[in-house]
Amino acid sequence: MLERQLQAVAEAASQASADVWVMAPMISTAEEAADFAKLCSNAGLQTPGVMVEVPSAALMAEAILGEVSFASLGTNDLTQYTMAADRQLGSLAALNNSWQPAVLRMVKLTVEGSVAEGHAKPVGVCGEAAADPALAVVLVGLGVSTLSMTPRALAGVGAVLNSVTLAEAQRIAGIAVAAPTAAEARARARAELPVLESLGL
Repeated sequence: MLERQLQAVAEAASQASADVWVMAPMISTAEEAADFAKLCSNAGLQTPGVMVEVPSAALMAEAILGEVSFASLGTNDLTQYTMAADRQLGSLAALNNSWQPAVLRMVKLTVEGSVAEGHAKPVGVCGEAAADPALAVVLVGLGVSTLSMTPRALAGVGAVLNSVTLAEAQRIAGIAVAAPTAAEARARARAELPVLESLGL
């Protein structure tokens, strides 16, 4: 089924001018990434990538990114699996928070894996985390290269990102990662961003 899907994507791509990137979800190992990249190549798709949604992918990011062209952190699932907290259980909502320092460290590990791989392959973020203006600053500070969010979040996130330098974002990211709890990480990061209050965010 996957081969047919990739062939269909490749056929559609051949009839358009878009630069088509394809990625596989729930990749856990470098072997899985290599298999997906081979299937993409066989279909004529030149830019394969992976979703980083489980801790093993973050921990093995260097090897995984050695097989593909980019990664996208799916923060909703990455949070769920890092914290062992089913998103459907309201009683675990406090754990299902992308401000969890453990989750931020998974993001950091993934970016560090990309750097260690040697080709500066892009690492993006999709999911609810990217739409939080303060958390977006932290993610950029951790080295994330792209953020995917709903259109209604763009203005707020853009305004806050425009208010800080990369060095400031890196400093704030360090503060958040060093926090002992999600609540502390959020509070400490927001305390460094007075622009949030002026923008009503």
